[in-house]
Amino acid sequence: MIRKCSVQLGAMILAAAVMIIFPQHARAVSAFAQQTGQPCSACHVGAYGPQLTAFGRAFKLGGYTQTGGDGWQTHFPVSLMLLGSYTNTDKGQVAPASDHYGANGNFAMDQISAFLAGRITDYAGGFVQGTFNGVDSTFKLDNTDLRVTSPFTVNNTELRLGLDVNNGPTVQDPYNSTYAWGYPFVASALAPTPTAQPLLAGALIGNSIGATVYAWYDRSLYLEAGLYNTFGPSLLSLTGNAYGPGSTASPAPYVRAAYEWNWNGQSAHVGGIFLHADINPVTGSFSSDGSQGLNRYTDYAVDGGYQFIGDGTHVVSVLGIFDHEEQNLAGLFNTGASSQSGNSLNQLRANISYYYLQTYGVTVSWQKTWGSVNPLLYAPAPQSGSANGKPDSNAFIFEADYVPFGKADSWARPWVNLKLGVQYTIYTQFNGGTKNYDGFGRNASDNNTLYLFAWFMF
Repeated sequence: MIRKCSVQLGAMILAAAVMIIFPQHARAVSAFAQQTGQPCSACHVGAYGPQLTAFGRAFKLGGYTQTGGDGWQTHFPVSLMLLGSYTNTDKGQVAPASDHYGANGNFAMDQISAFLAGRITDYAGGFVQGTFNGVDSTFKLDNTDLRVTSPFTVNNTELRLGLDVNNGPTVQDPYNSTYAWGYPFVASALAPTPTAQPLLAGALIGNSIGATVYAWYDRSLYLEAGLYNTFGPSLLSLTGNAYGPGSTASPAPYVRAAYEWNWNGQSAHVGGIFLHADINPVTGSFSSDGSQGLNRYTDYAVDGGYQFIGDGTHVVSVLGIFDHEEQNLAGLFNTGASSQSGNSLNQLRANISYYYLQTYGVTVSWQKTWGSVNPLLYAPAPQSGSANGKPDSNAFIFEADYVPFGKADSWARPWVNLKLGVQYTIYTQFNGGTKNYDGFGRNASDNNTLYLFAWFMF
């Protein structure tokens, strides 16, 4: 038993070295649907990603290594994704969100993404996403998740250990209650959005690299810990990404714990996340400088969810996360960009969705953000500012979807999938206010957004 574990552990370490040091030698074997031989509905709620079923979560934590498909397509590791949309806000924007777009009523090709995804060895797998942003005509390295993992037996119970390399906190997370794969799964890149967001919500996604180790015991207890560092200026430019609030001054620790129950076609989980980062404030497009002090962010989040799959006729999901962030903004305070160094920010996100026959879906979501008053950090500005220095926002999102493919008997399975959706966002509070929230006459309801989208996967 000890010798077997040693061989497996050695194979994991060797595969990790190959992936990290010589990634061009890695042999992905297929996109996930072709690789497993399963329809999209096996892994995803509503037969379309990214929301995972219990089977999908196990596939992810298992390192994307499961097989089962047959034929030449199991050796084709490439997928293509297209997202096109129409955006209209209740009132035209003060300035278009991007060149070549009007103040309102815009059609856009939001993104074109290519995925290299699949199993590399019995112990390794992952995916790399590259995305062309049609709104601002840029290309970037998008969500990336590479894993080395192996199961062990402890007291007749499976213990899976893994090493994960990814490009942002929660990109590797198996639960859709967290941020990288949380709701809304798609949203307009042309509509105004609230300014204040906790660091965990995505400021380090795409511009950093993290290495974490995880353990999954009895397919129930999930523990993970690791460190994140932002890219240097050259790598940041090469990958087409940009700093959020700045660059990490030291490795940022990340800790995740969750417990999952599965029974009778149902599942539930509760969990928590810790993230701390010391950030050098940005002083240029691709540079940052901590000589005037650091900004320190500490996030404490709790999340949970319930999922009813049954026989697939009626599928219900309830997901939520609450994040409390403590901020010491000495770097911004010392340069006159913050009214005080000590701040806090809170955010609550919750949603419930229902799918019939994994084809017709509706989702209702609530998102609320509130925190310390800071007139310099949240200053008045047309559309994007705050007249009262508050970060508080409140939104409700309503969405209806139609997914004609992605089932076991669907046309052209597994090569074609499509989601058509209509989404409407209502703001009752935006950047601290309801009426004249920005100090220039704009109301929160002016940012209410109609978003129609067609989301293709090939």
